[in-house]
Amino acid sequence: MIRILVDSSSDFELNELTNKNMDFVPLTITLEENHYQDGIDLNKNQLYEMLSGSDIFPKTAQPSPASFSEIFEDAKEKGDEIICILLASSLSGTCQSATIAKNMVDYDKIYIIDSLSATHAIRLMVECAVRLRDEGLSCEEIVAQVEAMKSRCKIIAGLDTLEFLCRGGRLSRTAATIGEIANLKPMITLAEDGTIKVIGKCLGRLKATSFIMKQLEEKTIDTDYSVYTLYTYGTENVEKLEAKLEKAGYKIDGRLQVGATIGAHVGPGAFGVIFVEK
Repeated sequence: MIRILVDSSSDFELNELTNKNMDFVPLTITLEENHYQDGIDLNKNQLYEMLSGSDIFPKTAQPSPASFSEIFEDAKEKGDEIICILLASSLSGTCQSATIAKNMVDYDKIYIIDSLSATHAIRLMVECAVRLRDEGLSCEEIVAQVEAMKSRCKIIAGLDTLEFLCRGGRLSRTAATIGEIANLKPMITLAEDGTIKVIGKCLGRLKATSFIMKQLEEKTIDTDYSVYTLYTYGTENVEKLEAKLEKAGYKIDGRLQVGATIGAHVGPGAFGVIFVEK
């Protein structure tokens, strides 16, 4: 049997993982002195509520090799193959922990994919892997196709506040204050190494939504893959984006909430779209 493993940065809900029979390893989120297993004892809404009510910034810690080795040992014992699609190595040592665990278990049928991405871009890769598995492709063939498509997974999003870029050290307090006064909305994407990249600044939410639409018009969406809208906390902004997308004739396959790995840097009110470029 071919098994699929993700870490919590993929932002799958626990019930989805159970329904899809997927393996899962959580990252650890630290808020002040409290430690949480991402997606298990700290859900997305709880995270944003805690961030909004204080000036703290969460720290994330990669899973230990032992977290992976337990699952790998089980796969080895059952003769299963396992494909791991994990958080970008530029953001975390999660891939390194998985590699150490693979060497500890000494089992060749473990395949580790550095997604070079995060959040629901990993979902798109997982959906591809599951479809290919169901079509009867081998692990090697699945890994090759996921590796080939992962750079085409695109996120375009707008932020409602500069506060969290400031807390995360990506923007000075002075620049954040000036930007908030001017009602600037940074437009972001995930760079090729999975890090957050600012690609524009818009005056107000309306222009931010128009910016996303213009970016989509300049790209060709691969309709073999799903298209999702994204939000962090609060759906008002994403609902307005969805109305524009629907009016323009885009088919949206669902709305997904972004979790701690990216959400802590962008804060509540962020909204966007994720797709695979042709």
